[in-house]
Amino acid sequence: MEKERNKIASVCVYCASSTQAAPVFYEAATELGRLLGERNLRVVNGAGNTGLMCAVSDGALVVGGTVTGVIPRFMVEQDWCHKGLTDLVEVDSMHERKQRMADLSDAVIALPGGCGTLEELLEVITWKQLGLYLNPIVILNINGYFDPLLEMFQRAVDEHFMRPQHAGLWAVASTPAEAVELIYTEPVWDANIRKFALV
Repeated sequence: MEKERNKIASVCVYCASSTQAAPVFYEAATELGRLLGERNLRVVNGAGNTGLMCAVSDGALVVGGTVTGVIPRFMVEQDWCHKGLTDLVEVDSMHERKQRMADLSDAVIALPGGCGTLEELLEVITWKQLGLYLNPIVILNINGYFDPLLEMFQRAVDEHFMRPQHAGLWAVASTPAEAVELIYTEPVWDANIRKFALV
């Protein structure tokens, strides 16, 4: 009997706002947005009007999808905000932004990015380890971008800073289509994960 698939309505996408990334990353971001939009999955992101964040939003919107952007007011004041999103949520701080994005999502997909993207990804993985976020987290490893981070995670397990079970907190995809499939099939965790949060 086929395993029941997760009920997903909304997907938080972490990714870069950099305008200098290689075309392969933009193509993946646009494709991911399109795939989510075609499946009527709401995209939740940081509402940026540049880089991969903008590409994901535009990819979803062009096929009739919906995008909810969450952005601190200081970024709106800097005119860093995408003007064409379905919904825009203005918040007071970066901390509130991350919490709201997680609260609005049934899954997380992380595309390549810099410090901000890495920080978001590591925080949501930490929340999952602590039983605070239980939904699927997928690392979309375009062009092997996340290979060093994945090696660092394995090093953390090998050196007993994390349990072997913690390597199941995230899944890894190499294509947008694989990432979308994984959000449906990766297990939703139980808050009992807290029992082995400590090593």
